[in-house]
Amino acid sequence: MSTSAHSPAEPLAPAADRTLTEDTVTDRLVEANVRYAADFEDPGMDAKPVLRVAVVACMDARLDLHDALGLSLGDCHTIRNAGGVVTDDVIRSLTISQRALGTRSIILIHHTNCGLESITEEFRQELEVEVGQRPVWAVEAYKDADQDVRQSMQRVRTSPFLLHTDDVRGFVFDVTTGLLREILPAA
Repeated sequence: MSTSAHSPAEPLAPAADRTLTEDTVTDRLVEANVRYAADFEDPGMDAKPVLRVAVVACMDARLDLHDALGLSLGDCHTIRNAGGVVTDDVIRSLTISQRALGTRSIILIHHTNCGLESITEEFRQELEVEVGQRPVWAVEAYKDADQDVRQSMQRVRTSPFLLHTDDVRGFVFDVTTGLLREILPAA
């Protein structure tokens, strides 16, 4: 059973084998945008989130953050990456979100059955062997989502760049129930 809101797309032939009449997934998304834009009305808002909150979460396609958190367009900043881990780039985005756009609260969300629980940092070495260059970034793989949420909260709370670290909360989203489970920070 598919949980996607859309039917699974037919597998596409490799680019070299496609004719000019075959649509790619990107073509389909661009066509959907044209339909969206036909009825689009400028919401008249700026980039500052109404609720003054930034949400950091995994990029997993099963997480519909706006629906899961009852958010509407313009309510929050959403920062997503593999695992929802707090990396240097997440700190960069949170710093801009706070210092330039007024956010004060931070919510960190990992989830059950995350792909980062099934790989290791050896992924970087495998890439190096394959492409001849080691990535400069860490995989940030983990085995325990709760512990990684605690680590992420600690990274946020100790960042010298963030102005507001008193309202930082972490959660694990259960992909089978849709419920958030709050993770308390390390004592």
